[in-house]
Amino acid sequence: MNIFWMILIGMTAGWLARQFITSEGFGVIGDLIAGVIGALIGGALSEETGIIAGGGLTGSLIVATIGAIVFLHGVRMFKIKKV
Repeated sequence: MNIFWMILIGMTAGWLARQFITSEGFGVIGDLIAGVIGALIGGALSEETGIIAGGGLTGSLIVATIGAIVFLHGVRMFKIKKV
């Protein structure tokens, strides 16, 4: 059941990150997948820095959204521009 919640929170975080980063995206599905990856990155950043956003659903969503924003920003920096 924990994997289900991680994916659901990651997808929500991907959608929220898409709202903050208003450049050309990867589409809804791509941003949702990036949100799941960002949730993993956010969790790792939270553990490494020792910054905890609180417990429960809200804290997890905050950490996952921050991770998704970092991930999407990093990927979009290296995205090849179409000519």
